[in-house]
Amino acid sequence: MAERYESAAKKAGRSRSEPPLGQGNRNSKPKPYGDKSYRWSRENYSRLGRTYDIQSFVWLLLFSQWLYKKPWSYPGGMTEEKQKVRRRSQAIWIRDTLLDLGPTFIKVGQLFSTRADLFPTEYVEELSKLQDRVPAFSYEQAKAIIEQDFGKPIQELYRSFDPIPLAAASLGQVHRAQLHSGEEVVVKVQRPGLIKLFKIDLAILKGITRYFQNHPEWGKGRDWLGIYDECCKILYEEVDYLNEGRNADTFRRNFRQEDWVYVPRVYWRYASPRVLTLEYLPGIKISHYEALEAAGLDRKALAQMGAKAYLHQLLNDGFFHADPHPGNIAVNPDGSLIFYDFGMMGQVSILTREKLLEVFFGVAQKDGDRVVASLVELGALAQTDDMGPVRRSVQFMLDNFMDKPFENQSVSAISDDLYEIAYGQPFRFPATFTFVMRAFSTLEGVGKGLDPDFNFMEVAKPFAMQIMANGNPSSDANSILSEFGRQAAQVSSTALGLPRRIEDALDKLERGDVRVRVRSIETDRILRRLSGVNMGTNYTLLVCAFTLSATILLSTGHVWWALIPTIAAIAAAIAFIRLMMRLDRSERMP
Repeated sequence: MAERYESAAKKAGRSRSEPPLGQGNRNSKPKPYGDKSYRWSRENYSRLGRTYDIQSFVWLLLFSQWLYKKPWSYPGGMTEEKQKVRRRSQAIWIRDTLLDLGPTFIKVGQLFSTRADLFPTEYVEELSKLQDRVPAFSYEQAKAIIEQDFGKPIQELYRSFDPIPLAAASLGQVHRAQLHSGEEVVVKVQRPGLIKLFKIDLAILKGITRYFQNHPEWGKGRDWLGIYDECCKILYEEVDYLNEGRNADTFRRNFRQEDWVYVPRVYWRYASPRVLTLEYLPGIKISHYEALEAAGLDRKALAQMGAKAYLHQLLNDGFFHADPHPGNIAVNPDGSLIFYDFGMMGQVSILTREKLLEVFFGVAQKDGDRVVASLVELGALAQTDDMGPVRRSVQFMLDNFMDKPFENQSVSAISDDLYEIAYGQPFRFPATFTFVMRAFSTLEGVGKGLDPDFNFMEVAKPFAMQIMANGNPSSDANSILSEFGRQAAQVSSTALGLPRRIEDALDKLERGDVRVRVRSIETDRILRRLSGVNMGTNYTLLVCAFTLSATILLSTGHVWWALIPTIAAIAAAIAFIRLMMRLDRSERMP
């Protein structure tokens, strides 16, 4: 029984023991925890020690980023393929270091795995594989926390309490127990000293965030302080077990009319900010395909149910599970779905849903201007002086994205294309948007694992058509009238706004705010050559100066001292030769 519940028991810290299906074998496996990685697990922390560990990681990261852009750091010269390999190795190192740094950084890394608008694809892929299963803390510590929170001996609270946890994670661990009334339950207990560790780590991270915000390159167009505040909010909500209990109750109420979805009941009498007692609902993990088949369950039907359950959350309730990976979904023997772990939830307001609907209509009509305007209103796109490149990127995506029928689209492919365009552009995806996209991609992976022919967009098509029908008139006559009205409104808006736009343009000309950029390839080439010649002259002077110094030292009998300028002369000569070769290659380029 305990083995069947293991998928439910990984609830203490939302273990990400496996990446979305279909993506797990693309890169190296995350390293397991060792004793050194577990040094943060204590009730009393050294602020100085934590500062040293965190600052060391940050400065090494900054140095690697500086080195990444230096052509001389690549043996045989810098190429796109070599940069990609280095990005991958850096991403693996970042993931492993975050594991060593403990819960705060594991969770921050998992949150950043949704921010493909901020980080390269390689970083996002590796961060999405962060695991937070770590060695358990002792039963004595768990018992002490329970008794402190409830002011009673554990024997008075539970008839039986298994001292061996079902599973442990970075935020806490889960024990199986039984109430005096006879109900079978699981008890989530928070890791000792976790809040204190969060406070120390987040205080250190705030200083680092300010540095990035003020950096001339990395801070430009990035609201790092806003991202920091968002991470703090999510982290503190996730370690508040009372908040998780409220989320579970809300989620269960939203599905009260559906008999194919189960949510563990919360026993509020045995709940506190650090302890949460939940109904014991064992099930078969949704990614244990052999067990599902042995139980006689229809895998295709389960894939459809999983997608419908999520669409119901997002479109009907506006309250959705933000982390629906396979460890958080199980299946009852009767084929019903069981959802676990409600610490990380997303909420979409009615106003946000209306703005998302505008984006959806713009995509359906291949209207890049409408999509860009909707994204700006949604806060997913920062307004800049020149929106032309962004608008062209969006229009290019729409033209290519809409070539296939809606039901033949892949959520993963769409999100990859979207993030590829977003990276380096002024896109600023809110946490809700990225949680939705990640959840869609994860569910698509789960569905394809259950049914190779599964297509999430095909399941979503009836929901999308219903939204379109509710948002636009359905009859042809009304559609034509609507189109005429829309175009008339656009023409009138353009006509009325034209004088103002002309006046704004004239004002910018008078103030000198309008800049005209002219690029000449020949001029650029000549300038590069002149710069190279100047560098060559400098290298030549250095070689001569160091050679002369070495000669003088040799003639006066200081042989060992002469080695220093000799080595420097050789290094300058090598740099000079490489510069000449690079200039020669650039001259032969068309």
